[in-house]
Amino acid sequence: MADRREDESIRTERPGPVAEGAGLPTVREILALPALAEGVPEVLVGGDALDARVRWAHVSDSAGVARLLDGGELLLTTGSGWPTEPEELVAFIGGLVDAGLAGLVLELGVHYRYVPAVVAEAAGRRGLALVALHREVKFVALTEAVHGRIISAQTAALVARDEVRERFTGLALRGSPADFIVRQLAATLGSGVVLENLAHEVVSAEVPPSEEESLLRQWEARSRRAHRGDADGWLIVPVEARGLRWGHLVALAGPEHPAGRNAVLEQGATALAFGRLADSGGDEWARIGRQRLVDALLDGRFAALPNAAARLEAAGLPIAHGVQFGVVASGAEVSGELADAAARALGGRALAGVLAEGQPPAAVLLVSLPEATRFAVDEAGVLAFARSLVEEPAARERLVLSVGQAAHGLAELLASVQQARDLARVPVPRGTRGPVVRRADDRPLVRLVTSLRDDHRLQEHGERMLAPLIEYDLARGGDLLDVLAAMLAHPGNRTAAASASHLSRSVFYQRIALIAELLDADLDDGETLTALHLALLVRRSGSR
Repeated sequence: MADRREDESIRTERPGPVAEGAGLPTVREILALPALAEGVPEVLVGGDALDARVRWAHVSDSAGVARLLDGGELLLTTGSGWPTEPEELVAFIGGLVDAGLAGLVLELGVHYRYVPAVVAEAAGRRGLALVALHREVKFVALTEAVHGRIISAQTAALVARDEVRERFTGLALRGSPADFIVRQLAATLGSGVVLENLAHEVVSAEVPPSEEESLLRQWEARSRRAHRGDADGWLIVPVEARGLRWGHLVALAGPEHPAGRNAVLEQGATALAFGRLADSGGDEWARIGRQRLVDALLDGRFAALPNAAARLEAAGLPIAHGVQFGVVASGAEVSGELADAAARALGGRALAGVLAEGQPPAAVLLVSLPEATRFAVDEAGVLAFARSLVEEPAARERLVLSVGQAAHGLAELLASVQQARDLARVPVPRGTRGPVVRRADDRPLVRLVTSLRDDHRLQEHGERMLAPLIEYDLARGGDLLDVLAAMLAHPGNRTAAASASHLSRSVFYQRIALIAELLDADLDDGETLTALHLALLVRRSGSR
């Protein structure tokens, strides 16, 4: 049997390093090749060591082969030129590991009948994959098989990279929103992906519902640990635009991708960076991300309350502690950034969404404040908060702030939001100058309707009482429901009610007489007025 010492004529040239080992097979995958299986391989050091990436195969029996390695090679050898002393063998294995060798394949029978114990022990201590071949094989055939596998995989990786680059370049050129890019990243990688800002607040997240609560709960602390190196299999790449770092993309642990997971994530970051360059609003993505989060919450598009609470916490809104309020700001356009700044001034945070009700659309604010805050009972504090929501004096005069009851936890916060929405539907008297603040604590009937709004008996009551007016308005394009609402908003003051209905007194009284006739009811009776008020609140609470 010929001595297989290294010869310059058979030394192989290795390709350059590939980022993240994209397309490179592992030692474990190489062992599955038929050419290697013919040698009856026995794994002496395996486990995680078999997951090392193989960049090239190298054949050498030289004791000085370490100096010829660039890292990532699979060394095929008979060991005929190895040192003979145990301590020298240990040093030899250490040199291979220090050079970055991926794995060592020793063919038995030429020089060694068995693998020296010191070699196996040294490889085990250093985590170097060690395989013994019990049958002679052609090393030329092995290197051809290994190199063919590597080249084939890297070709596939290049094709995959081109596909990924084309996909995310297209998203960038089309101006796709950040949450859609994050969703495409998650689908491409087959794992959860989170976009966070520099404060480690979640702007967009695409994660499995089963993992949502556990992942996003305490996100800031987990993210900071990951940035310090305790990543638990996470990949993190920066999102930079206009020469500034804006945030980070975080990919959770997941399967390998032919193009390389890191390369895919970087393409996503590039697409996001293009979007930032086109974003004249400065923080448009963060605003849109928070708005869509609130909108999804109001529309019930969440798997479970704990999941939704975790998302809100990750976006920067404390839910697990403090006190929360649902607030609707109507009559004037409200900035989510100003709302958050106003809440921060009180030691809390606020997230804003939009209700397509009225012109301009009303804003829904989720406000979380410290427990000691007297927001619910401090008239001056609430007015100051309202004034902070808009900058123009004329807009402040149109602003109406409807505040739900204090809440603890997401379930109560959703009820508080509904109370605020029900309050916001109550007309404001004509000529009233704001900011106007209305609180659910001061409106017991609104609170009752909100708490019972899904009870079919209450809904049937509303439909039955108002049916004649609804039918009249639908048939003639009338305004009887609005007139009734104005009258109920100003009981005992028909002049103010006429003003609120934007009708002359004479026309207003004609409408009232018609309402009384259609309902066959005494509109001066207190019980009747209460029942009508309840019915009208139920109808408006049920509208979206």
